[in-house]
Amino acid sequence: MNIKHKAHPWHGISPGDNTPDIVTAFIEIVPSDTVKYEIDKDSGYLKIDRPQKFSNMIPTLYGFIPRSYCAEKIAEYAAARSGKPVSKGDGDPLDICVLSERSVTHGDILLQAIPIGGFRLLDGGEADDKIIAVMKGDEFYRQWRDVSDCPESYINRLKHYFLTYKHLPSEKSVCEITHVYGREEAHEVIKRAIADYQYHFGCQDDE
Repeated sequence: MNIKHKAHPWHGISPGDNTPDIVTAFIEIVPSDTVKYEIDKDSGYLKIDRPQKFSNMIPTLYGFIPRSYCAEKIAEYAAARSGKPVSKGDGDPLDICVLSERSVTHGDILLQAIPIGGFRLLDGGEADDKIIAVMKGDEFYRQWRDVSDCPESYINRLKHYFLTYKHLPSEKSVCEITHVYGREEAHEVIKRAIADYQYHFGCQDDE
């Protein structure tokens, strides 16, 4: 009997032939989720990370770019662009926030996304960039070609979520967003994350 196995979302799926202009994104969390899910790196299944604290709910689809990794090249770039000490990348795939006009009701899915920018988040001195993208073919958000096209209030909602979702109000945050950047810089971040992956894990052949 021929048994086919599900590809590992991080290691077994290509980031896409048109990267960094168009990337494959694996979605872990959607805006309606009251629990934060994340990929289990060993098995490839989604696991519960933590309940969302207070009323914090992510305003976009959220996941990562397959075969990307935040390590030396990401840390080097974050330090150069921010002028701050960056100890290392956070050791995870590169995160991506995907804007969609239509409601998506669950994660554990793949989609095509067009990066338009991102922001540089330092978490305890580690580089943890967040790419901002629009879903390919979205009738509304496709007009946004660069993060500068987004209303400031929308970006502020994203920033607020990532600066507060881990911490109680009485706790001092160790997270800092140093920059919001546009499409060209997002492309460079994606290229570096893919280079970090190839260095640490090697190139993977598609099945």
